[in-house]
Amino acid sequence: MRDDLRERINTALKMAQEDGDKRRCATLRLIQTAVKDRETAARENGKDGVGDTEVIEILQKMIRQREISAEEFESGGQLDLVEQERVEQEIIREFLPVQLSDDEIRSLCEATVKDIDAHGLRDIGRCMSELKSRYPGKMDFVQASCFVKEMLRAENNGYQASSGADEAAEG
Repeated sequence: MRDDLRERINTALKMAQEDGDKRRCATLRLIQTAVKDRETAARENGKDGVGDTEVIEILQKMIRQREISAEEFESGGQLDLVEQERVEQEIIREFLPVQLSDDEIRSLCEATVKDIDAHGLRDIGRCMSELKSRYPGKMDFVQASCFVKEMLRAENNGYQASSGADEAAEG
């Protein structure tokens, strides 16, 4: 169902209002506003709103923003604000699919590189596109990109070395 995630957010907001949980209400309203903003932009560009995949992207971006803010507050010694950012992160994470571990991400990246027969850094885009279609919202794609880049760089270096050796043998 297209609006399943938004419905879960709306239901959570109603429950938070009933419970009088101000922090939770504020965070859920921020989520709703971000989704509405993206939906308005999509409609202005001729698209038919946003689906759960886009909502997941919004949530992931909100979590990254809070991670950065928490780090900045921590380095500035504002521990009360660090805690606030962490609480908001946890509220937002409730609506994301279960995230894969680092080892699982690395393994899936390796499998994808092999599946699409990627050879070198020029194939990073193809790999990332495939990962995003196969595992939407289930992994940190920034981290996955680093793994893919590392794998393709290593393969590319090995490829160049062997191809240079082959050329030297021929010449």
